[in-house]
Amino acid sequence: MKKLVQTLRNIWSIEDLRSKIIVTVGLTLVYRVGTFIVLPGIDPNKLSALSGNAQGGALGLIDAFSGGAFSQASILALGIMPYISASIFMQLATILVPQFQKVQKEGASGQKKINQWTRYITVLVTFVQAYAYVTYLRGMGKDAIIDSFSGYFWLTTPIILTAGTLFVMWLGEKITDKGLGNGTSLIIMLGILARLPRSIRDEWNAKLAQGSGGILIFVIEVAVFVAINLGLVLLIQGTRKVPVNYAKQIVGNRQFGGARQFLPLKVNASGVMPIIFAQAIMFLPTIFANFDSTKGIAKLFSDPRDYVHMIVYGVIVVGFTFLYTALIFNPKQIADDLKRNNGFIPGVKPGQPTADYIGTVMDRITLPGAFLLALVGIFPGFAQRLGITQGFASFFGGTSLLIMVQVILDTLQQVETQLLMRQYDGLMKSGRIQGRQGAVSNAVI
Repeated sequence: MKKLVQTLRNIWSIEDLRSKIIVTVGLTLVYRVGTFIVLPGIDPNKLSALSGNAQGGALGLIDAFSGGAFSQASILALGIMPYISASIFMQLATILVPQFQKVQKEGASGQKKINQWTRYITVLVTFVQAYAYVTYLRGMGKDAIIDSFSGYFWLTTPIILTAGTLFVMWLGEKITDKGLGNGTSLIIMLGILARLPRSIRDEWNAKLAQGSGGILIFVIEVAVFVAINLGLVLLIQGTRKVPVNYAKQIVGNRQFGGARQFLPLKVNASGVMPIIFAQAIMFLPTIFANFDSTKGIAKLFSDPRDYVHMIVYGVIVVGFTFLYTALIFNPKQIADDLKRNNGFIPGVKPGQPTADYIGTVMDRITLPGAFLLALVGIFPGFAQRLGITQGFASFFGGTSLLIMVQVILDTLQQVETQLLMRQYDGLMKSGRIQGRQGAVSNAVI
């Protein structure tokens, strides 16, 4: 406890770190206040239909990422998701399209162009989603729309929602520039964490109604929840260190190289992307839920408690883990960089043999990582089968838990770096916290 207090004092004593924390807390509070401001023309007392409908499926995921703003018909109802969609599109484009690859290799100027294109795409995506949200409100929440304003609702709402998303995007960029951590990731994590206290309260009330035995079950559930979080930290931080030697070079009277270093290969290099892609695919059949011939299939794909759903979902996660890792991880480029810097892996020839060796090692460690990621993805279904409420079960795995843990690790890593730079002790007595910069927006998450 004494060391914790001293660490907090050290953090607060660093002026730069203190200002970053204040800016981050201030801007995130602005975002949270905005999620409670209801759209013009909406009666907030008649939104119960929206809250009930946004409990599962794609709408539940959007509502979770927006911190409940979606079901509350807030001016920030779409949140940061259109920007995330645009970022993912641009990230895949820079991998698959040669023209975008050339722009990315231009350095800072190229990155500036890509960021600008991402903003333009965000505006288009937001406008399309805003009109879809208006249609959704007119269907599910038509009783909440004030009659005297219904004639203007279709025109004003898309404009306000687009402005709200762009404002959230601006908040995220400001947090990244002047605050602590990746702003986009922090905003998403904040929306996810906003549901945790209410989910714990609902689970407590449900178990309290079962008597003394229910309280014991609740304690066990919390212990399992903590254990899953600890295991997820191991999955995120797990690396395979490949030894790399650098040849000695003598320049003038100085000697360079000759030291052994390690090439860290992530067990979960794809981050949260496979689960996001898998959920998107599993949501597609639910579009046809209104047809009698497809109701059974749609229900199967939308029910996380069904064993067939778990198997299909797990297979998709494993497949996308290998696919996305192959897209973002280039062994040939790593081998060329090592050769250019006079580095080599002991016992492996430079060039193509090095690329083959690195690719083989990556495939071997990706396989268990993919299975563990699939297991994390289906944990909420198992939790619901064991009687845990749907809200609290969503924190036992899936996208929400992965993003939350990754962003927290990334933020703590930045705090620890600031402490170590100023000769203070780190946050841990031994080892280092390894985050994932831009866990959502770049890995992404």
